Amino acid sequence: MSRKLLQVALSLFATCLSCMDVYAGEELPAQIQTGEHRLVLNGSGARTKTFLELYVAGLYLTKPNSNSTNIIAADEPMAIRIKITSGFVSQSSLVDSLEDGFKKVSGGDTREIRKEINQFREFFKDEIKKGDVFEMVYLPNQGVSVSKNGKLMGTVAGAKFKQALFGIWLSDKPADADLKQALLTPTKRR
Repeated sequence: MSRKLLQVALSLFATCLSCMDVYAGEELPAQIQTGEHRLVLNGSGARTKTFLELYVAGLYLTKPNSNSTNIIAADEPMAIRIKITSGFVSQSSLVDSLEDGFKKVSGGDTREIRKEINQFREFFKDEIKKGDVFEMVYLPNQGVSVSKNGKLMGTVAGAKFKQALFGIWLSDKPADADLKQALLTPTKRR
């Protein structure tokens, strides 16, 4: 392949990737209200695997922040919102992916939060299809509440669990490094 042709191909590929971020930003609201807390979209992006977009995700915080360590450790309201954009995402594949994320974040030893992970998994026992929206909202002294398409599935207590959950996307070993970067890059609204 000639150098010029390679440059054109890379340019087209970069353009496609930037389109995904714009698409992800359009899929998610600029803010969400959870009780008395208004959370604003910090950043958004697409989770891809082998060039296939699986879902778009948005990180919601009380104020913009690009420091993943501080976000994971913070005991303040925050949320991750996921919209499934592929019919290839099934209940079992999503649960397996989350389980893998918890293992990566905990260095392979999930015993300390195993009870909470098992409780969390129960919220994803129903069929998952393209267009489903999940919100995982953390509130101090309450825990992480999970909603599917606006219906509360349940709440898991504990700051350690919250840190592990948000670590799936924001830790040093995230599920998707490009998505991590997108979540940490404050979204500019037009």
